[in-house]
Parts: sequence; structure tokens; C-alpha cells
Amino acid sequence: MQLYIAEKPSLGRAIADALPGPVQKGPGWLRCGEGEQSVTVSWCIGHLLEPAEPASYDPRWKSWRMEDLPVFPERWRLMPRDSVAKQLDVLKGLIRQAAVIVHAGDPDREGQLLVDEVIRYFGAQCPVQRVLINDLNPDAVRRALSAPRDNNDFRRLSHSALARQRADWLYGINLTRYYTLSYRQQGADGVYSVGRVQTPVLGLVVHRDDTIANFEPKPWYRITITAQPAEGDSSQTFEARWLPSESVRDHLDEEDRLLNREIADDIASAVQGRPGRITAARFRDRREAPPLPLSLSALQIEAGKAFGMGAKDVLDTAQNLYEKHQLITYPRSDSRYLPEGHLGQSEGVTRAIGRVDGSLAEASEAVDLSRRTAAWNDAKVDAHHAIIPTLRARPSGPLSQAEQNIYNLVARYYLMQFMADAIHREGRLDLTITDHRFRATETALLDTGWKSLEPRQRKSTAAEGPAKKPLPRLEPGDDVTCTDTSVKERMTQPPQHFTDATLLAAMTNIARFVSDPELRRTLRETDGLGTEATRAAIMETLFRREYLYRAGRHIRAAEKGRTLIHALPEAISQPDMTARWEASLEQIRAGEGDPRQFLDQLKEQISGFIRQPAATAGAPSRRETADVADGSEAIHCPKCRAPMRVREGKYGQFHACTRFPDCNGTRPIEDTAPEDGTSQRPWPCPACYAPLVRRKSHRGWFWGCSNFPSCRQTVNDDNGAPAALQRPPAR
Repeated sequence: MQLYIAEKPSLGRAIADALPGPVQKGPGWLRCGEGEQSVTVSWCIGHLLEPAEPASYDPRWKSWRMEDLPVFPERWRLMPRDSVAKQLDVLKGLIRQAAVIVHAGDPDREGQLLVDEVIRYFGAQCPVQRVLINDLNPDAVRRALSAPRDNNDFRRLSHSALARQRADWLYGINLTRYYTLSYRQQGADGVYSVGRVQTPVLGLVVHRDDTIANFEPKPWYRITITAQPAEGDSSQTFEARWLPSESVRDHLDEEDRLLNREIADDIASAVQGRPGRITAARFRDRREAPPLPLSLSALQIEAGKAFGMGAKDVLDTAQNLYEKHQLITYPRSDSRYLPEGHLGQSEGVTRAIGRVDGSLAEASEAVDLSRRTAAWNDAKVDAHHAIIPTLRARPSGPLSQAEQNIYNLVARYYLMQFMADAIHREGRLDLTITDHRFRATETALLDTGWKSLEPRQRKSTAAEGPAKKPLPRLEPGDDVTCTDTSVKERMTQPPQHFTDATLLAAMTNIARFVSDPELRRTLRETDGLGTEATRAAIMETLFRREYLYRAGRHIRAAEKGRTLIHALPEAISQPDMTARWEASLEQIRAGEGDPRQFLDQLKEQISGFIRQPAATAGAPSRRETADVADGSEAIHCPKCRAPMRVREGKYGQFHACTRFPDCNGTRPIEDTAPEDGTSQRPWPCPACYAPLVRRKSHRGWFWGCSNFPSCRQTVNDDNGAPAALQRPPAR
């Protein structure tokens, strides 16, 4: 029996539709054809297996204790996932009957692993082939099924995925336990999860928020002159901006902006009415080729800018267009290139675009299918190619507005590949007046070409306003005269808070945020933080765990997220280490790295983090340790008894709970210890062990449970302490 194992049921059905019938349905499988020529198609439902929990290796690891860290299994185990155990049993029986297995997982790292791990789990001994399916339309599926490859050709891809899975387990289990236990020693509640991707992403947001919060605007000065040829008329005047020089380096910021008004006025006065000379001139018509078709990250960024869609919404919508409507190819692709063989389908694809999206009907008829851009390159296509429309000319049902928008974006970038280059007219004049250099520039769009399909083309055109006056065609050595000067004051601006689109762009182009210059050069061609398929899920996880929150279209760090990042070593909160991981995993995929060595190095690194003093690692905030009281004189929250820190508010300083926004407890700054007992270490409630709070009634002081009204336990007051209770041990 030949057995196809797909990654999910929808792909399994697409394979069955492409095979000769009739089709017989069974529990978790489809049988195609009759007699000895019949073929069975089954599927996974995502990962059917998952790494075993720590307790399955050692009962001691079920409890979270500092003395049991680090948790390093000697032999790795996989456990069936309870929710899909029935389908795993189906595959168990089919694999034992199979003479040939055809691996039909999605064409990426995770798709390779999740089918491989099932085949290995049941110890299959028969030959295993691999098919790569990017398009669920029957013709495309048939073409993929007709060209199987040996699954061993993809073993390095599987090794890379397995190394990633085990590394994530080691990193997440050990550091989450370590930092959560460290925080509990300080009186904090909850779980502080740490992950090799989620934590650097959180770090990006926290550091951006800190930069904005600590930003101090400074004035800077732009010097502009009006000049004209020495023997020309006023119609040939042009404007030029001052270029910074080394002589004023001490008065420039990191972006070479002049910060000294007096120097700006001196320069303007020195060149007013003075003659000068053209030192360089360049005029050209520059051709701009169309952008490459879209990968998932590029699609998410564009959709975020154009429609304000979140990353997960874009992925879910694209997945719908792929699986339900079969209008686009595999959406979780990290590639922006296309196989040269797809050129033969271009006429059918463009015709389908015009039928699915009427707004693009005219453009789909006007394209030049004889054109060939850099996108068509077999050498740059691996397991999957860029996201493009399929040959299907009709959806399976009405498209939602989001589906229309995403299809429109994908189609536009495909049609651009068959449109003329955009042509820009560019001009530049460099001139020197006295000892000061100036530059004038000219840009104009002569031929829109593919830009007529640019998603934001209409907006950018409207924003440009009237065409800029062209520069006079001068040559080096020509004399000019400065006829006017102006000095305009500007204020430095902080960076913008992240949005879905800009945070995705940061994750994709993570090299910009890496401090190591050598690593930054290495990473320019890698995938960045996370993968195409996981970035949206990583962001959603940070929201779900209340590390991030949305403020309109902006993404901000919650107090819990800031507290964690400020306490972590930079090696964990910065993207450098995760970027090194991706580089190492790529080397494993290419056969240039050893997964065992990669994991051994990671274990050494984790052990190093855990050997750090717990008090340092678990401190609420390295930047704000002076603001948080410590020891027996600490100020604790009157609501939850967590430590408090000093914050600056509209009406001055106040104490705020370190668990904000989970707890919004506050109290004023006081010179004496609070009478409610929150300057003492917490006393446990004898009923539920939540912290007790000292309260005052008409009868006098008493102690009540902070979990009120869920717990109504009270204790009499005995000279500022709960009566008949032993003081809790120091934590």
C-alpha cells in the first residue's frame, strides 16, 4: 500500500482530489482507486506529538524548585497529544501496512518535522518519499505528486527543526522556572515566561518605549540658501541645503543635525550675497524595477500599512484564501522568488486575477507577459516560493472584505512582474560658497510603470503636491551666487511606538537591532526573529500573557513586560543570541552545522544564567531598584501585598504596585510607616494563605484577607500585628 501523509486534513483532501478515483472515506483516511492500485491518503492535525513534560523524565521535576535546575533530559522523549490521539492511532495502523510512505507535509521546517516525527515514532522501515505542494488546485497538486523526491534529501531540514524544538524546550523550561522562582522570592505572583524569540521581541518593544519615555527634544537648525547662476536670470534660481563639515563636529548630533543656533546664523551670514562655484553635477534617468512578489512577512507588513490589519489576522485570512478558496499559493512562505517553470502559467494566472478581482481586470489585460523580472529564479527557490494567485478564477463562496484586500495585494505584486520599470528623473548639484558646502536635489517620476499598481500610489501622489521646479543644468566649475538664506528651527522627534507592521518589519530585519557588527553582517540574509509562520503567534502570545497591550494602533509594553526585561541580562533580552540561533539552525539545514554541538553550547549558556545570584536575576527592575523598597521596611500594595515602587504622576510621586496592570493598587508617599501594615512583610491568611491587610473599623484595628470578598477571614490586631499568628519566614 502507498500511503500519503499530509500535514492537515485540507491538504489530504486536495491530494485525494488529484488522484484517480473513486474515493472511499474512512475514519481519518481516504482511499483512492481500486484494487492493488489503490492509494491511501491520511494526515496529521498539526503536531500529533510533543516533547515530554519534565516530570516524565524525573518526578522531582514536576515541582518548580531552584535546587532542581537546570532541567536537562539525557534521552529525549515525545508524547502523544491528547487532543489528537485518535488520529495518531489511525496513522499507527496505516504506517504498519504501508509499502511506501509519501511525506506531504507543508514545504517548510515545521512541516518537515511534524510528519517525520510520526514516521520515526512508529519505526517505519519502508521507503519514504517527499512531495512539495505549494498550491492546492488539482492541476498543481498533480504536478507535485508526479515529481516525488527521496525524503532523505530533506533530513537536514528535519534536523534543523528538531534542534529548534529541543532548544526552545530547554530554554523556555529552565529560564521560565528560574525567573519565576526568583520573582516569587521577592513576593511577586504569576508566571514570568521566558522564550528565545518572545523575550527579545518583548525587549524590542520595552526598549522602544523606554527610548520614547526618556526622550528629551532638542532644537536643531536647517540652513537653506537660494542661489542662481552668476550670469543667469531669476527663473533659474534653486534651493540648496547646507552640508555638515568636520569643523563643527562638536555641535552635531548622531544624525549630523546642527544643534547650535549661533553657528547656524554665522554660516547664513557668511554666505549671504557671496559668489560660489558648482563642484559636482549629476543628472540621470533612473530605472526602478518592480518589487519582488510577497512572502508572508512582506504581506503582513503591507497589509498592516494599507489596511491596519494585525499580523495574525493577515495570516488567518491568507490561510483561508489558500485552503478554503484555493485562490493563492502556500501562504506561510519566507521566499519572494518564483520558479522559472511557473512562467508558463502566467497567462492563466493573470486571466484568473481579472475574474476574481474586477478592480484589477484592466491591469491584468494590459500586462506584458513577455517581460521577465529578477523574481523568476530557480536558484533562489527552495522548498517553497513566493505567494502568488493561483489559476482558480472563482472563490468557493463570497469573499470577506479582508479576503478581498489580501487577494488584491497578492495579485498586485504578481502583476507588477509584467509591467514596465518606473523611471525617475534625478538631479544633484553640489556647490561651495566661501568654505561651506551645499547640495540641491531634484526628483521627479517620468514614467509610473509598475508604480501605477503600488498599493499606496494614490495616497503618495496626493501627498506630493505640485511638481518641484527642476534644477538648472549646470556643470562643475560654473559660477553661482547666493541670493538669500534662511535658518529654520526644528525639534528632534522620538521614534514612533511599534505597530503590527513595524514590529513585524523589525522581527524580519532583526540585523538592524543587533549590536555585534560581525553578527549583523552575517544576519542580513537570514530569517530574523522567528519564522514566517510563527511571528504572528509570538506577538499574540505576548498579548495573551499580558506583557504587551494595544493603545490604538500602537503596541506598548505593560508593566509586567517592562519589569521582566529590565531584570533580565542583556544576553536574554537582546536579539543577538536569538539571531545567532537562526544562523546556527540555517547552518544545520545546509549541512554545515552539528545539532548536538548546538544543543551542548546552549546547555552551557543556560547553566551560566542559572548560576547568577537569584536576587540579581529576580529584582523587579535594575533601572528602578532605588525606587522599590526592600527588606522588612518595604512598602507593599494594600490590595495584593506585592512590593510597590515610586512612580511619577500628574500630581507628583506616589507608590504604585509592581504588578500593574494586573493590580492597580496605589498609596501616597508618606514620611511614616503606613498604619495598614503594608510596611511589614506579608502575613498569610489562616484560611486561604493570601496576604492579610490591616484595616480600621469603628471598633478599632483588625486584619482582613486581601482576597476579600472571596475570603472573609479576619484576625484581631495585637499591637500592629495579627494576633495569635507566627510571623512568616523571610522570603
